[in-house]
Amino acid sequence: MVAEPQSLALPRTPPLQSGDRMTRAEFERRYEGDPRKCELVEGIVYVASPVSLNHGTPHARMVAWLAVYADLHRDVVEVADNTTFRLDGDNEPQPDIALRRITGSSVVGIDGIPSGPPELVVEIAASSVSYDLHVKKNVYRRSGVQEYIAWRVFDEVIDWFRLRDGVYEELRPDAEGVIASEVFPGLRLDVAAMLRGDLRAVLARITG
Repeated sequence: MVAEPQSLALPRTPPLQSGDRMTRAEFERRYEGDPRKCELVEGIVYVASPVSLNHGTPHARMVAWLAVYADLHRDVVEVADNTTFRLDGDNEPQPDIALRRITGSSVVGIDGIPSGPPELVVEIAASSVSYDLHVKKNVYRRSGVQEYIAWRVFDEVIDWFRLRDGVYEELRPDAEGVIASEVFPGLRLDVAAMLRGDLRAVLARITG
């Protein structure tokens, strides 16, 4: 009797699912080739939901603002859109937008993924507000992200935090409704103009 030939197919790697717990090494192995936005925060996998205009439109405004600033200071800083950062422990978040000093606290590896915190992170908190303002914010704080901006879309509020002595303190607008970065000289945000989508007014506040 002739034995049936055994299958030579390799076992299929299961797709990442929100709530999976794993190490950074396992996450990177399984994330490779996955077209979805996935993050590892405190050893827990988060898979992003489909993106609506509630997220996409404010995201585009913030990218435009930071991209113009980065262009004015192109030899010193760069902006990154949806880029993975390797932080402490089993944390590999993919912030919506990051602004980093080229020779700052994050170092780009040979695979193009930076290790260490960018100086500024922006998260568009639409459906993810509790996640962005609690567990993820705590990771950014502990990892040394100097400034953290969270746009709470449905509340029509933009929060800007500055890390001081290991604690995030909120930066307040001045009399003209403008918040100025303490880390990036000339980076200023007209909060009301950003909320209403007036990019000309927003960009007019940036100084070189």
